Formats: sequence, C-alpha cells, structure tokens
Amino acid sequence: MQPDRLRSILSQVADQSLSIEDALAELRNLPYEDIGIALLDHHRALRTGVPEVVFGQGKTPQQIAAIVERFVARAGQVIVTRASPEAASAVRAVRPDARYFDMARLMAVGDFPPPPEDGPFVAVVSAGTADMPVFEEAAVTLELLGTRVERACDVGVAGLHRLLDKRELLWQASAIVVVAGMEGALATVVGGLVACPVVAVPTSIGYGASFDGLAALLAMLNSCAPGVAVVNIDNGFGAGVFAHLVVRRRS
Repeated sequence: MQPDRLRSILSQVADQSLSIEDALAELRNLPYEDIGIALLDHHRALRTGVPEVVFGQGKTPQQIAAIVERFVARAGQVIVTRASPEAASAVRAVRPDARYFDMARLMAVGDFPPPPEDGPFVAVVSAGTADMPVFEEAAVTLELLGTRVERACDVGVAGLHRLLDKRELLWQASAIVVVAGMEGALATVVGGLVACPVVAVPTSIGYGASFDGLAALLAMLNSCAPGVAVVNIDNGFGAGVFAHLVVRRRS
C-alpha cells in the first residue's frame, strides 16, 4: 500500500465517509498477503519509501501475471524486473495497460506519474552500447520511482573526450549511476570529477578475463576515487533505487 492510499483511508475514516469496518477490510492484508505462490509485501512502501518490486527471473509467466494482478489490486501499480517477453504477454492478457521496456527487461503496470522536468536529477552513464540493458534498467527504474533522469551513453574511457564533453551534466547531477563492463574504469574516472555520490554498476560485458563482470566488480571495489559505492554485477535496478533514495533525501 502506498502512503498516499493510507492517508486517503485515514482521512475518510476521520470525516466518516468510510466506516472503520471498511477501513479494516482495506488494511487487513498489511503487512503481507499470502497468494500461495508468493507472500506479497504490501507494507514495504510504508517502511522504506519504495514498494516491493517483482523479480521476474525464475518465475513463470503465469506466476508473474498472478502476482501483478494482486499488487495492482492493492496498490494500483507494480514494477517487474528481469521480465521476459513471454511474461509481458501473459501480463498483458490480464492487464492490457502493462508497459514493457524491452531493452531494460522491465515491466510497469498501473499509474506511474512522470518524473519532474526540472530540479534535481540522476545522471545515468554507460561505458558502451553493450551495457545498454543494465543502463536502461537503472534509468527506467529511476523514472518509474519519480526521479528525473539525464542519460549519457557510450562515454567509456577508451575515448575519454566523449566523457569530458558531458562534464557540465555530471557537475549538475545530484547523483550519478555509472554502468561499465570490461575493466570497469569509468566509475573511478567519474568519481574523480564530481562532488556527488557515484553508484557504480559492473556489467558482465567483456572478454574471457573479465570473468563475466568479476574484473569490473573488483576494479570498482578497489576504486581510488572516494564517494564511489558499488552494487552487484548487472544490478541496474539496485543502483536505480539507491540513487533515487539519495536524491529524495537531498531534495
């Protein structure tokens, strides 16, 4: 349940337009709902400010569709990460309004107001085009959570002039998400240019010695630039949520 929905219920009880019994019926599934295949945490948005998000990988399309239906019924919206095209088709069969972001492998169902067009923003930066799925997962997550995003794609350290052309954008950002595979050096370079928090996302892109992102992960963890935090390999969603929370606290 979203905080706005809870406020609405409490206001209706206060002005006697909603009975206590009906309010209890609305609230009885807090903190979670057992639907057999999953325990849905409707209370998470109240605790953390970010609602539970469905991790689609490993779930069948039918399971995802059932979970989506219950979340939308309770909260009016839901996000699904690592969603396959088959899962998107199954959800659209019951929720035609579902939006599927194929590059991000992410699905959104329900009402998500657009982020503001000005004010604080997160710059999401990618080293190369091959990093785009993780890059877009971070960017779309931020936008669905209501945070303004500015994108800078394909500005890796092999052509440093491309990154320096974006320095004004980087200096204005309230937080930066840096997505890079190979040797993962971009996060350290960005961290040495800016005064805001940098969230580094190693990707599994690279040749054999990159060990599916382990080389980039270790390089980012060993960054000599202070102010760089690191999430797990390919975890664009986690980086997006972290940056959203940073900007929300600062704004």
